[in-house]
Amino acid sequence: MESRVKLIRKALSMTQEQLAQYFGIGKAALSMIETGKAGLSSRNRNILVQDLNVNPEWLDGGEGEMFNAEPDLQDFSLRTDRSLPMQSVPLYSIEGTAGLVPLFADTRQYKPVNFIHIPNLPKCDGAIYVVGDSMYPLLKSGDIVLYKQLHDIRDIFWGDMYLLSIDIDGEEYITVKYVQKSEREGYVKLVSQNPHHADKDVEMSRIRAIALVKASIRMNSIR
Repeated sequence: MESRVKLIRKALSMTQEQLAQYFGIGKAALSMIETGKAGLSSRNRNILVQDLNVNPEWLDGGEGEMFNAEPDLQDFSLRTDRSLPMQSVPLYSIEGTAGLVPLFADTRQYKPVNFIHIPNLPKCDGAIYVVGDSMYPLLKSGDIVLYKQLHDIRDIFWGDMYLLSIDIDGEEYITVKYVQKSEREGYVKLVSQNPHHADKDVEMSRIRAIALVKASIRMNSIR
């Protein structure tokens, strides 16, 4: 089992520091687990199975697939994107950061609230929760969007869905919208999925941060 912990970490593209932090142990302790010098505790086994969706039969005996299937994932990737067999995407809470701009500038200073393991999806930089209903019913408040940061707004693929930080009177407005060409020079058109939200032209200079939405996850609750 111990050697398989390292295979899981590699499949999730996690460093030893990240997985050790997830387990709540030191890097040295994780290294001992991966090399077979220490056993995997029942607590950390449950974390792998319950939180990271590892197949318990594979973990215990190497049978079947490493991961269980991921439900409720909607893929918005481009045809030319290269998919990764598995990756671990950090999930951030915007409330726990100063907004998208500082988060995009240096993710190392912000601790993710969790990691999402995703199979067969192009490389993502992170994920956040959706707030608002402008993309309903495609996205609803509480869903998770996984994104790939754009460093130059000129790299926009017109018509695709983006996560944006917009400056409105000095305040940051974070939204998810389709971005289309505007008839006005120096502007882009933000388009909602929800027909009750009107299209809006926004100056490109007011867009402080932008990321291409790669996928969304809907969180369903049963009562």
